[in-house]
Amino acid sequence: MSLAHALLTALSERSCSGSELAKRFDRSIGFFWPATHQQIYRELSRLETTGWVSSRAVEAAPGRRRVYEVLPAGREELSRWVSTPHEPKAIRDELLVKLRAEAVLDGGGLRDALRLRLERHRDKLEAYRAIELRSFDDAEPPRKQRLQHLILKAGIDVELLWIDLCENALAILDGGTED
Repeated sequence: MSLAHALLTALSERSCSGSELAKRFDRSIGFFWPATHQQIYRELSRLETTGWVSSRAVEAAPGRRRVYEVLPAGREELSRWVSTPHEPKAIRDELLVKLRAEAVLDGGGLRDALRLRLERHRDKLEAYRAIELRSFDDAEPPRKQRLQHLILKAGIDVELLWIDLCENALAILDGGTED
């Protein structure tokens, strides 16, 4: 996947300015595919050069504000990308290697890092649950909303997994050393 596909997805949902897109991105897709605002603007320029999006200046707006929208070629690319199979990504997380190193060091000082990581996962879980309460209360939501909720629930499940891992690792580390 590339940032281009994430931006095409967001702009297919709603045309908007670059600054609005960056803010929307931070509150949604950015949870699962993070990007800086600078990266977003660079990619928007590339998408426009490629012919996948177009932009128009917003009259009476301060600065050089532009509204971006997906062109038919961008929709075709997004459709092509969605239908292309992909292999699941391997887990690549530094914490897992640090736990392995902690096992051989027998007291390498991982507790503080684990506590911090646990706190961050709990914070993100709380944020996801707040989004869920605020955004997904329809008894019979439309397909689009059910898919968006499914993505959010996946994020909730991932945070629960990391919380469980951190709590279990701390319990093992706090239980003393074993040979």
